[in-house]
Amino acid sequence: MIANKLEWEKATQAVREAQSVLIVTHLDPDGDAIGSLLGLGIALQARGKTVTMAVDGGVPGYLKFLPGSDEIYAKLTTRKFDLMISVDASDEERTGKVGAYGRNNSQTIINLDHHATNTAFGDIYLVMVDAVSATEVITRWLSYMDQPLTREVALSLLTGLVTDTLGFRTSNVNASTLGIAQQLTEAGVSLTEIMPRTLESKSFKSIQLWGQVLRSIELEGGVVSVDITEEDLAAVGMKDNSDAGLVSLLNQINEAMVAVIFNEMPNEQVKLSLRSKRGYDVGSVALALGGGGHEQAAGATINGPLPQAHERVLPLLKQAVEEGELIIA
Repeated sequence: MIANKLEWEKATQAVREAQSVLIVTHLDPDGDAIGSLLGLGIALQARGKTVTMAVDGGVPGYLKFLPGSDEIYAKLTTRKFDLMISVDASDEERTGKVGAYGRNNSQTIINLDHHATNTAFGDIYLVMVDAVSATEVITRWLSYMDQPLTREVALSLLTGLVTDTLGFRTSNVNASTLGIAQQLTEAGVSLTEIMPRTLESKSFKSIQLWGQVLRSIELEGGVVSVDITEEDLAAVGMKDNSDAGLVSLLNQINEAMVAVIFNEMPNEQVKLSLRSKRGYDVGSVALALGGGGHEQAAGATINGPLPQAHERVLPLLKQAVEEGELIIA
């Protein structure tokens, strides 16, 4: 893991010297991942750079309202780059196939992230574990580079800030966070434009999936869990393995300190989505399982099948509950 390491000048010099820039982010991208890709990508295009943005599988449907989302590639094949920037990914594996391609075809790699579980990969670091989102780090970097914030850039960056803080409700939000939000809104972006499209948006199929899988809900030792099987997804006509935001709902249960979704994937793998109340650390559990994230929000992908995943993961989460203490203030 890495503490704050902010090599602003080195990163800026690398951008100055590069003409072709690849920006990648993590698998199963959220608002911060896509907001980071687009916010930084559009800003660097304005600096005259040839920018390629990529994430395995492309952009989730609910984030396609962001300007430039149709320019993001779902895979890479034949290009080479002077510079690769990895955003919002705590480790190399989380960047998927586009990240692996980029590392093999880029001269220099910048690691831009805000996760305490970051594994310190790459050549230049913009890792700020005190930041609430990767888009906060990018906003600070653009300010360092004296890069003007256009409305398009600010919309993407504020989307990342809003979604990663659950609408400014996570425990790491502070006065600085709100100051950055003000800076971005002053560029012409409205919070009412972002909230309904992200935090307040659910498809009918998502709600159908919740009804389908909540039959498997269990609560034991302060840990609430739900399974999502491939059969569940097929039953409601969903093709991706998203939990549709269910893990955040489970985390609201009074008796639960930790929530986990066991999401069945092809090839007997299981994707874990973890959330916890303040005072309980699921980030260290995810890291021990080969994943990463924050103390209160993390994830990992492990080998299955589901019963084996339960046996491996639930004891670790129950231990995290025993070692934690609820923080209300």
